Amino acid sequence: MSANITNLDAKTFKTAIAVPTPVLVDFWAPWCGPCKSIAPILEELATELTGKVAIAKLDIDVEGNDAIASEYGVRAIPTMLLFKGGQLVETLVGMMPKAALKEKLLAKV
Repeated sequence: MSANITNLDAKTFKTAIAVPTPVLVDFWAPWCGPCKSIAPILEELATELTGKVAIAKLDIDVEGNDAIASEYGVRAIPTMLLFKGGQLVETLVGMMPKAALKEKLLAKV
């Protein structure tokens, strides 16, 4: 995993999203094929968007993390939630091309 991507859990989630920089949180699981496919795209974007958007991952299979997924209505993975100042501003579900994802992110920052 990229050094520019933060792994979150139930203890770190609320603090991580409550920062001034927008944060994209990827809800994923190790067994999810599309999650594995989008991971390299997120790693590239984490580097390209340094200082503009922070990227983090939350493994829904880890105990306690499933409650966060439920709280935000995550029903399918990968689901990516974009937060600004702790507030949810965008929900992106499923695999998408890098250019489309980058465009959506930059439109919200």
